[in-house]
Amino acid sequence: MTECKEKVRYRIAWISGTALLLSACAAGPDYRAPQAASLGVPAAYSQAGVGDGAALNDADLALWWTRLNDPALSGLIDAAVANNLDIVQAQARLRQARESLRQANASFLPQVSGSGSGGKNYRSQAGGTRVDSNGNVISTGASNWSSSYSASASASWQVDLFGELSRTAEAARADLSASGYDLATVRMTIISELVSNYVQARLAQEQIAIARQTQAIQQDNYNIANWRLQAGLVSSLDEQQAKAQLAQTNASLPQLEASLRGSLNRIAVLTGQAPGAATRALETPAPIPTASTAIATGIPADTLRQRPDVRSAERALAAATARIGVAQAQLYPSLSISGNIGTTSNALRDLFSLITGGVFANVAQTIFDGGRLQSQVRAQKAATDAAFAAYKQSVLGALEDVENAMASLTSARLRKAEFATAYEASNNAAILARSQYQAGLTDFQTLSTTENSLLTARNSLAAAQSDEILAIAQLYNALGGGWQSMESRPDEQ
Repeated sequence: MTECKEKVRYRIAWISGTALLLSACAAGPDYRAPQAASLGVPAAYSQAGVGDGAALNDADLALWWTRLNDPALSGLIDAAVANNLDIVQAQARLRQARESLRQANASFLPQVSGSGSGGKNYRSQAGGTRVDSNGNVISTGASNWSSSYSASASASWQVDLFGELSRTAEAARADLSASGYDLATVRMTIISELVSNYVQARLAQEQIAIARQTQAIQQDNYNIANWRLQAGLVSSLDEQQAKAQLAQTNASLPQLEASLRGSLNRIAVLTGQAPGAATRALETPAPIPTASTAIATGIPADTLRQRPDVRSAERALAAATARIGVAQAQLYPSLSISGNIGTTSNALRDLFSLITGGVFANVAQTIFDGGRLQSQVRAQKAATDAAFAAYKQSVLGALEDVENAMASLTSARLRKAEFATAYEASNNAAILARSQYQAGLTDFQTLSTTENSLLTARNSLAAAQSDEILAIAQLYNALGGGWQSMESRPDEQ
């Protein structure tokens, strides 16, 4: 009996060892990440003078919005990261991808199941009849109850002969990393959108303040023109022009207030709250944020390393490449090993007195399928080509985003400097024209022109200030900032 058991163990070990040796030969190409040169990545950006040229690092990008020196904005971003529903959805998709990997890894292990049963069986045997001494008819048939018990267990194991399981797990790991980078991309986008709406809200508040200050000045101009008309010093033309100018400024206020309300409502939704009370504190006017001029832009290769959408596309390419191996492995024979063990008895105490079992190996090979499996391989290769094109497109799109953000930042800074000069000159001209009109030394048309120029210069300067911050946010987003401080980084999955 002992010798028989030793032979069984030897055969199982031989089959398992042979299967493991064969499984080292995985079908399909081994993935190699494309080099930057093959993707057309330049050595440096075309625009100089925007950043300080320093290399990118996680510390520069992780909390870039804190450089705007606005605690209210930082608090909103913390709330958005914790409660934004787009982020919650991306987190759920990440959990799904993690479970898919666990399912793929479980395929490497044997599948074991067991069962047991027990019960009573009734049996009746027909017979004759007889009459006892009292004249009663008695049946002579036999009937009785018997017990039946059984227990069994079975196991099966699919041997990864040509790497179908290992390639499936490889694809699942790549999908998990891609889902992590997708979550990072959503987080990065939400932060950028929140900063944009916050700056637009502060710009609207600044423009509302400018409009109300202008409204007060134009009301004074209207009063002066009306007084001069009553005194017979001017015609009604001045009074009507002043009235029209005041009405135009009054008409601009509802539009600005609607713009402010729209930005506040969007901020509320981005932080996972209903519009209204959630942003009540932001209704108190505050200045447009400011930022330092030094921004580390690094080189294009740094950007590709930091952009989660680019890294997600690269992981999708890796998953598609691994699935070529899955499709090719199905062309070759498959090997599975199964075994069972069981026992039956009429008495529970004797259930394990006699145990039976067996071990089996099964080899299967598709002989004819009309070219279906070959077609699956070609289809997966085409999908991999598409994934490579998508990856390259994401790389080029990332470089485009950085270049555009640099151009926007340069433009905003130049315009801000010029509008600052224009505002100073327009303010001096308006003060002079107002005093001259009050003294009767100039006409209202001159005053109106200078007042309109001042209003335009003030609004333009405020817009240029906000455009600078928006361009900075755009640049940090293009460089891949805002996800490096995630609790679970995709490259640590």
